[in-house]
Amino acid sequence: MATSRRPEKPSALLENPIPSSSPAFGTPVHPINPRKTAPIRAPPALKPAPKPTVLPILLPPATLRPLAFRTFTKKHNLTLTSSALQSLASFIGRQCGSGWREEGLAEKVLEEVAKSWKKCSGHVIVEGDGDMLKGILKTLEGSMVGGRIAPASGLSRQTSFNFASGTDGQDTGALGSRPPLDSNTSFGMSGLEVEDKEEEEEFLKDPREWMKVVGAFDQPKLIYNVTQKHFDKSTTKPSLFPAPSHKTDLFRQRYHVVHQRILRNETFQAPTFSAARSATLNRTGSVSTSQTNTITPIANLLGRSGSTHLLLGMLVVSPTGTLALSDLTGTIALDLQHARPIPENGAYFAPGMIVLVDGSYEEDYGNPASGSNSTLGGIGGIGGTIGGKFIGFSVGQPPAERRTTTLGGGSEESDKNSLQGPAFGWTDFLGLGSERATGTKMTRLASKLLQPTSTYNIVMASDLHLDIPSTLSALRTLLRTYTPAPSDPHPVYPLAIVLMGNFSSKASLAGVPGAGSIEYKEHFDSLAGVLADFPQLVAHTSLIFVPGDNDAWPSAFSGGAAVPLPRKEVPSMFTNRIRRAVVEANREVWGAGKAKGKEGEVIWTTNPSRLSWFGVKGELAILRDDVLTRLHRTSIRFSEPEQDDEEGMPDATAVLTEESQEAMDVDPPNRPPVNAAEQEQLDSDTQSARALTRTLLSQSHLSPFPLSVRPLHWDFAHALNLYPLPTALVVADTDAPAFVVKYCGCTVMNPGPIDESGGRGRREGRARWVEFDVGKGVGIVRSEE
Repeated sequence: MATSRRPEKPSALLENPIPSSSPAFGTPVHPINPRKTAPIRAPPALKPAPKPTVLPILLPPATLRPLAFRTFTKKHNLTLTSSALQSLASFIGRQCGSGWREEGLAEKVLEEVAKSWKKCSGHVIVEGDGDMLKGILKTLEGSMVGGRIAPASGLSRQTSFNFASGTDGQDTGALGSRPPLDSNTSFGMSGLEVEDKEEEEEFLKDPREWMKVVGAFDQPKLIYNVTQKHFDKSTTKPSLFPAPSHKTDLFRQRYHVVHQRILRNETFQAPTFSAARSATLNRTGSVSTSQTNTITPIANLLGRSGSTHLLLGMLVVSPTGTLALSDLTGTIALDLQHARPIPENGAYFAPGMIVLVDGSYEEDYGNPASGSNSTLGGIGGIGGTIGGKFIGFSVGQPPAERRTTTLGGGSEESDKNSLQGPAFGWTDFLGLGSERATGTKMTRLASKLLQPTSTYNIVMASDLHLDIPSTLSALRTLLRTYTPAPSDPHPVYPLAIVLMGNFSSKASLAGVPGAGSIEYKEHFDSLAGVLADFPQLVAHTSLIFVPGDNDAWPSAFSGGAAVPLPRKEVPSMFTNRIRRAVVEANREVWGAGKAKGKEGEVIWTTNPSRLSWFGVKGELAILRDDVLTRLHRTSIRFSEPEQDDEEGMPDATAVLTEESQEAMDVDPPNRPPVNAAEQEQLDSDTQSARALTRTLLSQSHLSPFPLSVRPLHWDFAHALNLYPLPTALVVADTDAPAFVVKYCGCTVMNPGPIDESGGRGRREGRARWVEFDVGKGVGIVRSEE
């Protein structure tokens, strides 16, 4: 019996496992041969992104010391040796480069090293000679990219720097065993983020941790570069015995600062488009048809007799005794017989000030230009006195510039209304960081620590004559006012108490009977006894002392006359008892344990000096000087204005009048600002306060006088600059009334004598001072019995 054989399947069916799409309808099993495709190639490997390069620098250990001290000692209670500081400075200079300060790279490196040291060692002293610090830096070096610590490098707080022996008893050397990549301690919510925030909040509970006093001799000296239009740090070290050329540079820099500030003012900027188009592009929403002003150099007046010009220069007294105006190109005699100040009774005009003068030039052909050098050391044009005279129509102060315009950091509304951005946002004027580099961080910290419902006051008192018993009684009244009751559950203490001289009513150490060195020290011992009666207040605040002209040492040879500014602090040999009183108060209040906040401290600073909080967030300029008396003695007296002066007023004069009507708030803060019509109805004290405020802020200088009127140390005159404008300014003037005035965003205050019985008003048994709220930016004059 024959058996049928089943036909074999084609070889294609054996090779191709794909079945027929429709075998029931008689379609062939494989009508089309399968297409052979080329194998898929793997994509080429992506080239790794080039690592950002860092240009190494040579960082001196002394420059890094303040930041290292704040990180290691203040925050982590560690002590750095000189060898450890040298190692950290070399490492940061090599790895972080020039951005170690501006970009905050060094602070993060120091923070990482400090926490790693505490994890790996229990020693309080950080030594640089051992293997521990070298191992930490070696491990950290492999985790840095472009000067920053790479977040994905596995540097968590719990596991990154484990230099102890492993669990199996073997020494791991540099890095311990890292956790797997999917663990929560490597990425995301690791100790690198959580623990930082917790420790930062624990450390920053006291706003006084972010307050710093900058002395006049510690401020960096910046020189304005006219070509590149920015500030450069001086390469020469300031000296008390500088070269004669530095005297000319002093006034030259003052002129450059005011001149560049005016050129960036909208009134002095030439329009780019036509008048109609520029009116439509006005961001403020108002149509402006005023003519653009142009400042004419004095040397360009030659050959333009009878024409009207607007000049910017310094008021000087010529050798013949006449008033003249000088700029970088030359000098011209002034005729202010028919001129009027802008505004009336609103500012002072004295020799040494840089002012705007609008008028007409009259050339004197019979008196050619002389060859005498100008006051500013003219560098262009004629460079000497120009023949003829300039008949002035009006004289005005240069318009001031707000701090937000100079540095930025203002509100969004002010940024939208401004045609340009901040002029010097990256410039570090006080050595505390620039607005662009640290402004955002400091604003966040300030909003976290300065609660809107609380008060954070800085108390300021002046003329603390310790040799007069009534002054010590007034000081007790001040200290008693800010000492909370024992039953208060939430006591509030001032951030700082600024006490300004003169600390003696007589010139000490000048041979005056009863004002020798022994008596001078006994006066401060009496002050220490008063402070010892208020231990709670002393242990919770910062005491800041600013000297006056009657204090040691300058009064020993000046006899109480004006001494060159800036001047150093009171010598420590007279103030040891006060330092011990503060130490005893801290020991009594805080005990041997760690303080919950910053302990009380005493700071003896220079005159003038700066008090900053949260870096560039706020700045308080402090000056003890009789400025108003000097202005009354040297200012120019103008003739009474005529009734028809307003009708024929030139365009430049109209601009000066418009610029001068800046709203000015006077204490109390809720008082509405007054206009020009109400200016005449104000009392003399208010007019003096407003005029003093407008003069100093417009001049951007604390002493706009010639050196013969107010001597200055040439190389340290930059410490008296008010550019950018500070948040607040304290001018302790004995003869000026006590006031609080706010102009262009700067609060200007004068506390007057602390003892009202010896000052204006003659009110017995009352103490007077000024307090400034840092959070709200409001100052007020207080008087208590």
